[in-house]
This record gives sequence, C-alpha cells and structure tokens, in this order.
Amino acid sequence: MIKAKIRKAYNELAESYNRLIEHKPHNAYYDRPNTLNLLEEVNNKSVLDAACGPGKYAEILLSKKAQVTGFDFSSEMIKFAKERNKNQGTFFVHDLSRPLTMLGDESFDFVLCALALHYIEDWDMTIKEFHRVLKTKGQLILSIEHPFFEYNYYKSTEYFKKEPVKCIWSGFGIPVEINSYRRSLHDCIVPLTDNGFYIDKLIEPKPLKEFEKLDQKHYKELNKFPAFMCIRGVKK
Repeated sequence: MIKAKIRKAYNELAESYNRLIEHKPHNAYYDRPNTLNLLEEVNNKSVLDAACGPGKYAEILLSKKAQVTGFDFSSEMIKFAKERNKNQGTFFVHDLSRPLTMLGDESFDFVLCALALHYIEDWDMTIKEFHRVLKTKGQLILSIEHPFFEYNYYKSTEYFKKEPVKCIWSGFGIPVEINSYRRSLHDCIVPLTDNGFYIDKLIEPKPLKEFEKLDQKHYKELNKFPAFMCIRGVKK
C-alpha cells in the first residue's frame, strides 16, 4: 500500500520537481553539492544512478564524461530524465526494492543513491545488489534523511523502532502526501557493514551560502542541526 502511494506521489510531482530541481534549495544547495563531493574522479567511469528522479545528478555526471545508467520507480521521472539528458545515458523504470537482474556483476565503478532509501522498508537486499554490481573497491555514495532529524520531525517516541511515517510536501506546488520509513542510525549503518562495505566517509552536511538567499529560515536551521546525512561506502 505504501509503495503505491509513493509511486503515485512522485508521478504527480514529476513535472514540478523537474522544473524546480535546478535551484530548489534543499536539493541544489544542500543535498547535491555535499553528495557529489563524495564522488571521486568519474571521467570514463561507470555510474549507476539508483532512484535517479528527473536525471539532474545524471546530467552533472554525464557532463564530467561519466557513463551513466539510471533507474527510478516513477515512470514520469524517467520520462523527464530521458528528456533532460537527450541521447546520453541509459534510463529505465525499476523498483529500488527489487533485484537488479538486468545488470551484471561488477559492472559499475560507482553506485549513487540520493535521498531514496527511506522509501523502502528493508535495505538488505538493495545494499547486497549494490555490492554485487560494483567492481572491487567500487564506491557506494548515499544521501539519506538524518535519523536524528527524522526522530524529532515525526515526533517519534520509540527511536529504535522502524516505522512508516508521512508528511505533506508543499514546496513543489500542490500539497502532496509523502510516505516513507523512519529508522535509527544503527539501521542505516548496519545494512552497509553487514553486506560487504566499509564506511570510508560520513558527512553531516551544511547548506551552501546560495541557500540563504532563497530560504533564510531553513538555512539557519540547517546550520544548527542537519536534515540529511551523506555516506561513502567502499566495497570490500
């Protein structure tokens, strides 16, 4: 049921999300620059953009001469990803919680998954698949919603309990209900370390100065307490 709601929400959001993604503060001046800073040289490297949305990350990586394959749960997002990147890259519809049977073992140098894992209940299979498709010493670059932020934001009372949560997004035009899963820091880290990765770097990001010009309130808040967390895992 939650999965159907997530797909419906993102299909509804796709047009405005694609239109606003260039300068939407939390994306353009908070998540994206901090997450991209974890990526090493991508020139002539293969990148899997997991849950690629409208293809903005892919656009940046392609401009740096990376070979990009992207997928997303939302068919509308994939439509915009293809339009944005024209004849560059490969994009297809796929559920992040399902095996990547169409992709071969050790076929990518990097896997990028930005702000998407909180939409699936169990991370283990997904992380195992990321490990399988990565080359030896390949890197997994993640951005996720910070578990401490979520605990406060959703007014949870049982920190260690994984739980479905929902909120209303109004920043992309019409209000849309967004469903996801809140979990502890432990449940964010252990799926990586138990499934073949070691944590190479972890960032609790701060917003760029450009954020302040567009949203002073959240700029001040994010400089006091993080909303996201960025992780780089290396395949053992």
